[in-house]
Amino acid sequence: MVFRNIFAGFSKAALLLGFVVIGLVSAVPARAQESDLKGSLSDLSTLYQNDVQRLEKRLQQSKELYDDGLISRVDVENGEKELADARAKVEQIANEIAAANKPAPVLASDTAVMALSDRPWSTGNSKIDGLIRYYGTQHGVDPYLIYCLMSQESGFSAGATSNKGAQGLMQLMPGTAARYGVTNPYDVAQNIKGGTRYLKDLLKMFNGRVDLALAGYNAGEGAVMKYGKTVPPYSETRNYVRLILLRYGKKTT
Repeated sequence: MVFRNIFAGFSKAALLLGFVVIGLVSAVPARAQESDLKGSLSDLSTLYQNDVQRLEKRLQQSKELYDDGLISRVDVENGEKELADARAKVEQIANEIAAANKPAPVLASDTAVMALSDRPWSTGNSKIDGLIRYYGTQHGVDPYLIYCLMSQESGFSAGATSNKGAQGLMQLMPGTAARYGVTNPYDVAQNIKGGTRYLKDLLKMFNGRVDLALAGYNAGEGAVMKYGKTVPPYSETRNYVRLILLRYGKKTT
């Protein structure tokens, strides 16, 4: 009986040790992924800060030209808007870096580690969440991928407009909006439907390669084709793809 109790105790200890080892091994990729995310955010922050500095210099030059009567007030106002948009991007990335630096929530001991794509998600707006799920299911696109892309594109702001003219939640360019029948890109339903259809077509075009589809969404499918069906060598596009893939939690093929 004594030996049986000792053996039972040893078995329980070994089993517990096994769980600990498995937990530590599972944590390694998660830590690496977290490090990659922070690195990508840092790179993108530097890129956006450089844009701000460039636009500040250009705006100063525009003001001097305006004072000399060489350009119109509209040109100065356009420069001010571009600078404001660039500063908003810097602020958004700063918020994302702050969020990434927060301690990760501790999972219950009996909860399996879930893939990122299986985690609960919400934009904070139940109507938008429902439309993402509806159009994602309708067009065969993972709703969580749409969510990750939308987060990167607009931060879930339906009225977002980029300095390049991209509009709405999924930042549709006017030409893309017209291609998919979107008459009002600031209408959340039209925007999500059009953006989801565009993403679906990109996934089909690149044989399910999520990384190439995202690159095409950011830089245009023509740029992906131009560089031999690879992610174009643009800093913003490469950081864009890396950030979304890290959030999405899927490996490319």
